[in-house]
Amino acid sequence: MKRLFVLFILMSTLFVRLWATDGCEQKRMSEQEFRAKQQAFLTEKAELTDAEAEAFFPLYFELQDRKKELNAESWKQLHQGKGENVTEAQYEKILESVYDIRQEMNRLEKSYYEKFKKILPFRKIYLIQRAEVKFHRDLVKGMHPKGKGKPGGKSSQQP
Repeated sequence: MKRLFVLFILMSTLFVRLWATDGCEQKRMSEQEFRAKQQAFLTEKAELTDAEAEAFFPLYFELQDRKKELNAESWKQLHQGKGENVTEAQYEKILESVYDIRQEMNRLEKSYYEKFKKILPFRKIYLIQRAEVKFHRDLVKGMHPKGKGKPGGKSSQQP
């Protein structure tokens, strides 16, 4: 479970850092363009009505902004451990801080879930969560140039 949570945090941070690539061109897009694409994708996949989308997305993007801040703080803490003269006590303090941030992230997500369920049926919240994963997976897939193998995967060329 801890590994899954750590993977989730790292993937969330990766997606925030990758924030804006478009297809194979790896063209940077603005935060507004990224969010517009994300909103359109989630709206379609979760079958949101216009009224539901209008009520949901301001909260959703508020949550994303707060998660981005927490991820930045987590990376800042982890960066402190890069030095050569870091003591065990300092590593302990860094790790305690990172775990505290992760717990805060969980509390934050739970508090927004409570808000979301006042706006949307549970089925649509579920569909949004699935669509988020697919959106980010598709985003990462689009970063790989066509016709080239992916790191750690099979090459598109057959032997």
